[in-house]
Amino acid sequence: MFERLFSESGLSLDRLKALLEVGAAGSIAKAAGGDPVRQSQYSRQIKELEDFFRAKLIERYGKGSRLTQNGKELARISRFFLLGLSNFQRGCLTEGQMFRIGASATLIQRFLLPVLTSPRAAQTGVRYTVEIANEDEIERRLHDLTLDFGVVTRGTISRPLQLKELGKWRLNLWVPKALQRNERSAMQALNERRLPLALAAQELDSFSVGPLKDYEACLVCDSFLEAKAAIEKEGLATFLPDFLIPDQSSKTFFRVSIPTIDRQAFQYWFAWNPRLLRLNPHAVRRRDFLLDGLSNRMVG
Repeated sequence: MFERLFSESGLSLDRLKALLEVGAAGSIAKAAGGDPVRQSQYSRQIKELEDFFRAKLIERYGKGSRLTQNGKELARISRFFLLGLSNFQRGCLTEGQMFRIGASATLIQRFLLPVLTSPRAAQTGVRYTVEIANEDEIERRLHDLTLDFGVVTRGTISRPLQLKELGKWRLNLWVPKALQRNERSAMQALNERRLPLALAAQELDSFSVGPLKDYEACLVCDSFLEAKAAIEKEGLATFLPDFLIPDQSSKTFFRVSIPTIDRQAFQYWFAWNPRLLRLNPHAVRRRDFLLDGLSNRMVG
């Protein structure tokens, strides 16, 4: 059945691993970490794979390199194969499982860390790695299986990835009392685009928020957590999800009602690749544990 695969040399786990590392790094030099010996080794290993499959696997791209379509397909097959072997080895050695989760900084701090540091999580002996990542990166890495799970705000995702809703939330505009007298004056300043804002650009990027289109913010942040910290200096207003409110909110800040935004409900979705569950049956229980923990915290 596999006679042709083993009829000539050039195919090995080391060579497949080299292809994965070069593809992830974006160039042979980066994958080798500047080590000329390793760089030469990677070049030779990939050339041997190309000779074996009689196909171009890597091509120059700008100052680096990237996998060709054949290279991407071989990398995908290799990743699944090596992941399956790795999981089998851990099971034979009774080693603990480790899962990688990608999400926004706010989601990680506000919801994910409390779930992962709960007594229930500690009792399992499972290890986790959390990584701040944007929506596109999470989707790409779930396909590549370089992330096991992710939390996104989009309700659509490319196949075969799957989604389950975690919870809904809304955006609120918070304004320091030292900045504007009342809600009416704050709304007028916003409409006239002279209300000084701190905006969590990276986390707002996925949403369509009419009043913020092309708004020139005084401060652009990556996360809602940074925007919250900025507003507490009382010099800027900001939009925050309803599960985050400024400290001393009743004394120092007021919330501005904006009908077009108040009517919008945003969502967090839990995402995974069903291929992972087939390769690693332990992932089913981890998925269900995370779904349960995150859903309960968002509802609460």
